[in-house]
Amino acid sequence: MKRSQWMILGGVILAIIAGVVTFPLWSPYFIDDVVDEAFPEFTQTQRDAFDDMPEDQQDTLITLAEDNPEMAQDTAMSMMEENTESDDPMPNAEPIVLYSGTFGTYDAVHRGTGTATIYQLPDGSRILRFENFDVTNGPDLHVLLTSNVPGSILESVNDDYVDLGQLKGNVGNQNYEIPADIVLEDFIAVVIYCEPFHVNFSAAEISAG
Repeated sequence: MKRSQWMILGGVILAIIAGVVTFPLWSPYFIDDVVDEAFPEFTQTQRDAFDDMPEDQQDTLITLAEDNPEMAQDTAMSMMEENTESDDPMPNAEPIVLYSGTFGTYDAVHRGTGTATIYQLPDGSRILRFENFDVTNGPDLHVLLTSNVPGSILESVNDDYVDLGQLKGNVGNQNYEIPADIVLEDFIAVVIYCEPFHVNFSAAEISAG
């Protein structure tokens, strides 16, 4: 073998040795780190339903699961259930609009649409009415009147909130009676609130009509 060939062969051997020694440093660039974790404690049917969700909702739920697996799982399971629908009629006679606002979105999971309107009825009583309403299903959702507008799902509502009761349905028109002793001027928002996990699903800032 000629000297030049020996030199080439030696160079190849040295390159192989160097590659082996430095393998831990450069190997991550060429080897995929594949992860396919199932959502915590889901049955196969629930996993299939989760896989059918839009990707942005899956991503949001997985992110939530990193901090609070129980909340993320209960929310995901609620989303898999059929919508609960309400169709309360508008009260008779001519109600007066006192306050109104529109529900909005926090993220791919915590979002709502439709209007929240407070009416005064001819007998002096007041109701909060949702129309064209649709909010993501969640565990034990309640309707709150609040003195602040939460800017995120985890921002607390002020302590002086009023709980008007459990949400009748995550879809559809619905009415909630407002107690006579409530001073409406003290409140500026309607919040759909998850009672067990203290999470806001949607909020409507209301203003005088």
